[in-house]
Amino acid sequence: MTDLFDPAAFRAALTTWLDDNDLTPPDDHSLQGHMQQFARVQRALYDAGWSRYGWPEKAGGLGGPAILRAIVGEEVVGRRLAEPGPYSMLEVLAPTMIDYAPAELAAEMVPKLLSGEEQWCQGFSEPGSGSDLASITTRATQTGDTWVINGQKVWTSFAQYSHRCILLTRTGGPDTPNHEAITAFFVDLDTPGVTVRPLRTMHGVDEFCEVYFDDVQVGGDRMLGKPGDGWRLAMDLLPYERSTCFWQRIAYLYSRLDTLVKDAKSIGQAADSDIGDVYLALHTLRCRSRATQHRLADGEKLGADTSIDKVLLAGAEQRLYDAVRDLLPGAIELDDTEWRTEYLYSRAATIYGGTAEVQRNIIARRLLDLGKE
Repeated sequence: MTDLFDPAAFRAALTTWLDDNDLTPPDDHSLQGHMQQFARVQRALYDAGWSRYGWPEKAGGLGGPAILRAIVGEEVVGRRLAEPGPYSMLEVLAPTMIDYAPAELAAEMVPKLLSGEEQWCQGFSEPGSGSDLASITTRATQTGDTWVINGQKVWTSFAQYSHRCILLTRTGGPDTPNHEAITAFFVDLDTPGVTVRPLRTMHGVDEFCEVYFDDVQVGGDRMLGKPGDGWRLAMDLLPYERSTCFWQRIAYLYSRLDTLVKDAKSIGQAADSDIGDVYLALHTLRCRSRATQHRLADGEKLGADTSIDKVLLAGAEQRLYDAVRDLLPGAIELDDTEWRTEYLYSRAATIYGGTAEVQRNIIARRLLDLGKE
């Protein structure tokens, strides 16, 4: 019997299964269509067991090394069966629930996310508190066994399609240091007092939302960790965001590079230099991300070093879509295609998930010890 905990054997079996099971997306490129397709793919993977490997049995998984999850994401996203955005929420938020939620809550909820039954979102950023996460002002006030939450979040991806939100709030008093005053909750978005408003961005997709919390009541059993654990939760989340999630997005960018090569050839466009530059940037990123993935799999604590991965990802993504602009005349400026939408989205690659300036400052100060000036 094949040992599916072996990554090579696992990938071989998975690719055979994917070849034999048609999960081709419908011709619907809307955000709603992408979300529905993601749920469809997750349901099929869960029923067949693939999306349960790499997750602990206590949370509905089938066990095995976490790198198996990266293989599933790489194959699914690389084949364009699902978009990387919704997939990233799964890889960031499920580990957070397993690590911080009460065991019985994680056992109940995580399978719903893995199976596509539910979608969750991440309520971290606020107006004026994006990169400076410690300055959030959304407040949770305890009243008996209940916490009452008031405040606003912004740039909350897929909130309009989400059932629940992992939410950071401020719970400490005025004398509590910022990093010790943050507490996380798992909030149902159909709770009275929650309002979700999609934001239309320049790339024409309302992926991001504002979420308002007006006297929202949450039970104490929905706290993730203990009061004051929110900052640690946020820092522990980053390794997942910049390892497995990046691995999936790299697979997506490689698939788009393949399409670019075909499109450039179809119009007789000479592209050797531009394509070579993109490939080199993606390959450098992939090598770096592979090392990060294996370090995480070996149980190493990831930290400031993942800022390097973020800088490389942003650079490779923008270089790819700059090549699209240069090699496919009019595809971005004149044609209403995926290329236009993705090019516009790529302009934010140096902003989302931590700005390039902040990441370079982290590299300079914490890795190279260059000080603050």
